[in-house]
Amino acid sequence: MTDASAVKSEVSPAGEFPVRRLFFLEVSTNRIQAMNPDGSDRKVIVTDCQLPDGVAIDVHAGHIYWTNMGSGVAVNDGSIERADIDGTARRVIVPRGATFTPKQIQLDRRCGKLYWSDREGMRVMRCNLDGSRIETLIEAGRGEVDRRDPTRWCIGVTIDIERRQLYWTQKGPDNAGLGRILRANIDIPDGESPANRSDIKVLFDGLPEPIHLELDLANRVLYWTDRGDPPRGNTVNRAGVDLKTEPEILITHLMEGIGIALDVPGNQMFVTDLAGSIYSADLDGKNKHNLLWSQGNFTGIAYAEIWPAAGMK
Repeated sequence: MTDASAVKSEVSPAGEFPVRRLFFLEVSTNRIQAMNPDGSDRKVIVTDCQLPDGVAIDVHAGHIYWTNMGSGVAVNDGSIERADIDGTARRVIVPRGATFTPKQIQLDRRCGKLYWSDREGMRVMRCNLDGSRIETLIEAGRGEVDRRDPTRWCIGVTIDIERRQLYWTQKGPDNAGLGRILRANIDIPDGESPANRSDIKVLFDGLPEPIHLELDLANRVLYWTDRGDPPRGNTVNRAGVDLKTEPEILITHLMEGIGIALDVPGNQMFVTDLAGSIYSADLDGKNKHNLLWSQGNFTGIAYAEIWPAAGMK
């Protein structure tokens, strides 16, 4: 997710133009790469990550944030890192073990917060942009017994900063059709706790395996990738968030779909899968185009318009 509050006019007062870039994570080689939205000018930005999954770009500050799932699903050693957009000035902001298996991450620059889902931690969490004040907002389970139940695993997350709401996925077992997308207020109700909240609403259930989320705030439409078996699995879907409607399948035949990024003004989406493909398509799923094919194992992806002042090299 890119910081929506940093959107500028197409041309700056100095006559500069933004550079449109995709940032994506390659979990098979533990790298972060960037390229143009047409697949050209592909570059490695960061190496030696530890199973990276989620990525977010702060175009105003010139930072890239990403989650590291850690060394394995049974080990509590996830972390979150930050670097400049060109890969320099890298630092750990959420140390290993402060989050179990962090997955998708989202940025709220207006309030200075990062939000992420923690799979085996069974939580939705947030912190300040420097990694301080780590908080748990949603706790779907606790302990080793709960951890063995994939219906409690939190995978994707997105936020509505205007209405102060968050959305997240709980994927369920492989191909079980027990996946859900849920919504709650960002603020925990008075007198309640992350494990006991009265404001949680299930928006969609019976899904194959919902993974990453993105929210088109302008049109109040939620997009998500879904793993699992066809015909509903390995797809990209969307649905309105105010009036409940049946999810619309936009793209099919993914090979374990994971990441999704939106360019709403440009009417484009970008999608990754674990088979190493990156696709672009219109927001309605038409004009699907393969940018990369069988290039490794891709997870998170983010779209950003980078201005020269952000230090893009």
